[in-house]
Parts: sequence; structure tokens; C-alpha cells
Amino acid sequence: METTWPTAEPRVVYKVSELTGRIREILEGEFPSVWVEGEISNLARASSGHLYFSLKDERSQLPSVMFRGDNAGLGFELEDGNRVLARGRISIYPPSGRYQLIVSEIQPLGLGTLHLEFERLKAQLAGEGLFDPSRKKPLPAFPRLIGVVTSPEGAAIRDILSIIGRRFPLVEIVLYPVRVQGEGAAGEIARAIEAMNRWGKPDVLIVGRGGGSLEDLWAFNEEVVARAIAASGIPVISAVGHEIDFTIADFTADLRAPTPSAAAELVVPDRGRLMSRLGDLSGRLKRELSILLERIERRLDYLSSHHGLKRIPNRIEEAAQAVDQGQLTMRKRIRDLLLGSGKRLEEASRKLDILSPLSILGRGYSLTYKLPESVLVRDAGTLTRGDAIRVHLHRGKIHCEVREVRK
Repeated sequence: METTWPTAEPRVVYKVSELTGRIREILEGEFPSVWVEGEISNLARASSGHLYFSLKDERSQLPSVMFRGDNAGLGFELEDGNRVLARGRISIYPPSGRYQLIVSEIQPLGLGTLHLEFERLKAQLAGEGLFDPSRKKPLPAFPRLIGVVTSPEGAAIRDILSIIGRRFPLVEIVLYPVRVQGEGAAGEIARAIEAMNRWGKPDVLIVGRGGGSLEDLWAFNEEVVARAIAASGIPVISAVGHEIDFTIADFTADLRAPTPSAAAELVVPDRGRLMSRLGDLSGRLKRELSILLERIERRLDYLSSHHGLKRIPNRIEEAAQAVDQGQLTMRKRIRDLLLGSGKRLEEASRKLDILSPLSILGRGYSLTYKLPESVLVRDAGTLTRGDAIRVHLHRGKIHCEVREVRK
């Protein structure tokens, strides 16, 4: 009896390496260049310089590798937990048969982008020599007029006025109001520094604002502000944020103050300490004069007792009288100097009160801001009927609506 076996279906048998190679060809052909967003984890740097890590999100992770030639110009320190955008191609690592992303480019996300831009501009300006100590201008020991570039509504200007008024009321302060954050703020700050230099009267400039986030302080990290500070012929004190905050303006300025309040203390001497020092010098001068007079008197006593000089007693008496007269004259000059200094301090304090922006408001003037932008109104032509405005008075604020505009 003849038995016929059914014909077997044709089979294609792959070796593992062959199948892996086919899959690799398919993946590389399908995903030659992709962008992947994720968080860095399990970062490891091999002795070869290659970087091995995973990109993960809430539900999945993707093994990744960035070879030494690609990561050499990374521009920032890659760490676990960084959120990044990675560009590369999908491939398979044959020995383990797992797929992976071969990364050729990585960009930080969120604040990482700002930090990267900060470091890039810092390196560029340092390379141009804008931070060199040799470019720093000394501050005047006794400034007569201080220019301040900051917001008229922030705490910074109030602190500066208060501290300088207490420490050294002889000085005059001129405020150039600008926005210190948001789009266009950097341009306003730069133009204010340039305008102060064209005016030419300030002996020193304070440029800054109070504390805030990195985004809030970013106007002081803009290149246009850094170059305006570097080009200033007037010495510039950068006073941005808190003590832990550093901006490009700090590196470019002639002096960095950790806060606006610290800038006010650095820019002028302390009147109390000056008066104390003057008193010390006056006391020292009196002691030195007293010692000198005692020596002269002893010398005169010796000379008067000398037999050869007994015939000229009148000369000795004249000399003693001249010494007494000199002492009286010196004491009078010291007294006049002290009185004159006190009068100049009182006069300067009176001038400071007159020039203070708060004093101006107290005389009936006001500041008007267009809402909601809070832009200072300098020309009635910028307003139209129905616009909302805020009026700052000496005491209090008024919110109004424009009924009529007369140009």
C-alpha cells in the first residue's frame, strides 16, 4: 500500500543575527531622523567618551547613546533629571537585540534653555574682553549727582532714596523710569543708559531692580543691556535681584552690588562716619598743637633763663604772644570749618527734599499711567476717549476713565 505524505509548507529560517539585521534595516529606514522629548535617566559616561542613558516619560523609556564626536560640543552639562529634546535615528544594537536611539543633538527644555543662553552670551562677551578688570572705572568718592535706571513703582527706587537720604543727603538723585521685565524692557534699559551718558551730568549710575525669577531678571541678561553698560562713560553699578542672583549686567558693570539697597550704601559715604572722622581729626589736631605748644613753652622757658638772653626779654614776650595768637587763630579756623560743614549738610538736605520725586508729588503734581499696560503718559495724544488710567497722587491712587482728550 502506497502512502502519500502531504507536501510541507515552505519555511524560511533566519539566523538570529540575520533577523536582527533585517529589523535594523527596517527601523533605520523608517526612522532616519526623529525628535524625542523626555527626561534623562541612568546617565553613564564610558571611558571612550560615549554617553549612555535612557529617555523616559510617565509610561515608557527609550535606551539611547550619544557618541563622543556628537557630545563634545554639547554646550551644557547633561545630568539625570534633565528634560531635553533629542534628535537622532532609531537602530538596533545587535549583541542584545534591543532597539535604541542614536542621538546626534540634544537641546535643554524650559529653564535649561535660558541657562544655556546665559552661558553662551557670558562666554562670548568674556571673549571680547567686556569683563576685563582693566576696563572697570573707579567710582567717585563724593558724587554730587547719581542717576538711577529702574522702575518708578518698584521697591528698588524707594530703598535707594531712603538709604542715600539717610547716609549722605548732600547728593542729588535723578530717576530715569524704565520697565525692568517683559518684552522690550531690555531696550528701554539700554536707551536709558545711553540717554544718561548723552546728558553727561551724573557722576555714577545705578542700574537694577529687586528680586525675582530667572525670567523676571532676564532683561539684565540681554546683550543690548550688556553693551550699553560697557559703552557707558559714566561708572555703572549693577544692582539686580538678591545676593544669590548673577546677571550678565553684573559682569559688565564697573561694580556689582548684591541688592539695590547695597548699591545705595556703596555709592555714597556715611555722613555719620564722616562727621565722626572729622571729630577724630579735630581732636588729633588739638592734641598735636598742645604738644607743640608745650615744647615751645619749654624752649622759651629755657631761653628766658639763659644769662645771655636776659637782655632781650621783649623778644621772648613777643614770641610767646605770637604763639598764643597762632593757637587762637587755629582754634577759630577749626570752629569755622565745623560750622561751615554743618551748614552745607543742612542746605544739601533741603535741596534733596526739594528734588525728591515724593516731594514733587506733595506739591500737587501727579503721575498718570495708561491701563492695563501701566505705561507712563507723557502726551495726551496717546489717550483716547474711554481709556482707563491710574493717577498717582502724593497720597493714594485714583483709577479713572478718559472722557475727553485735548491735544
